[in-house]
Amino acid sequence: MAIGTPNKLFFSRDTKMFVKVGTFFWEIPVLDGFSFSQGNNTTEVTLNEAQDSSGNSKRARQLFNDSLAPAEFSFSTYMRPFKSAAGSALNTNQAADDQTHHHAVEEVLWAMMTTDDHGYTQGTNDFVFDTFTKTASQVDIAFSESNKPALQEFELYFQLGGVPTAATDGVVVYKLTKAVINEASIDFDIDGLATINWSGFAQTIDQHATHPANQAAAIGASIVDEAVIATNNYIRNRASSISLFSKAGTATRTAFAGGNNTGTSNAGQYGLTLTGGNITISNNITFLTPETIGSVNVPFAHVTGARSVSGTLNCYLGLDTTNAGTNIGTSTDFFLDANSAAARAIVTNQFELDIDIGGGTAPNVLFDMDQVHMEIPQINVEDTIAVEVAFHALPSTVSATDEITKIRYVGITPDA
Repeated sequence: MAIGTPNKLFFSRDTKMFVKVGTFFWEIPVLDGFSFSQGNNTTEVTLNEAQDSSGNSKRARQLFNDSLAPAEFSFSTYMRPFKSAAGSALNTNQAADDQTHHHAVEEVLWAMMTTDDHGYTQGTNDFVFDTFTKTASQVDIAFSESNKPALQEFELYFQLGGVPTAATDGVVVYKLTKAVINEASIDFDIDGLATINWSGFAQTIDQHATHPANQAAAIGASIVDEAVIATNNYIRNRASSISLFSKAGTATRTAFAGGNNTGTSNAGQYGLTLTGGNITISNNITFLTPETIGSVNVPFAHVTGARSVSGTLNCYLGLDTTNAGTNIGTSTDFFLDANSAAARAIVTNQFELDIDIGGGTAPNVLFDMDQVHMEIPQINVEDTIAVEVAFHALPSTVSATDEITKIRYVGITPDA
């Protein structure tokens, strides 16, 4: 592929990123700070012997390349739900759907994280992912197909140099083969927009000869890029809210009891106003690499580890009177209840935690977790005294996949 003008430099802000699954491409805008790299593993052999009759000793070393390490990548995307404009057939149009269903610009990444090698098919109207339920009201993402030893692999492209020109391509394309999503981390930066930090592994990084637009054209398809340039489907973190309900009285678990938050009405419910927080979902993936001597081995395949869903919630320590008389606990109630004698007697508590990023008005994203274990809150002494509490979303049984009951995206008709 022609690189273009000699001595041309490539800038990160000119980069475009594409995901290829099967024969279809998605364009996904990324934020500054993305990275991809691949190192290698070596063995060092050293000599350490006593001196010889001449008073000398061998002190040399030898170095051997054993294998390529798995390629690592990380990037951030905004959370951008939208309602499809109902385009025509997908192989001739960039639309995500031919109906007015809800989607997200980054939805293919969720699909790769939550499905196995057989979780992707092309439907008549749109792209069908096994764990998605799309309607004209919302799209729900579940983890029901994630109990697999290996997840969906895809090709990840980083196109450096911006938009290809007609005369010369003027771009360099790097392809990450057999890429897998290992972790997604959602941060609640209260003054920012909702973002997801993605990271994962791949088998190799190769410089590719053809940029994604030409590849898609060669197979008679277009790149799915609906709502990529829209300006109205970003989500404000400041509008986010949470609801926290205890699940006392279950057979094996109970929530905090005692303290100020008791009574018959709304008992075990806490009204906390976030100042920040995080949700981290990890597949704990390991890449397997052969160890044959005499050759430089290449990573072979990946295996999943224990699925982990955890995070933190931050709020001010305060006496909010908004819910006075309702028995809805404040942050001080929560801290008191969590440190009560009754709470210390509970080995694993159970709460229902709903985090609504963006509030109840579209566009917004809801994380619904029904079996959440709350750790004892920590006091952070700052200009304004704050509380930080860590949580762990657990499955209903050891074989279940319902740590997160659903991730619900509610979109908006894009303005571009």
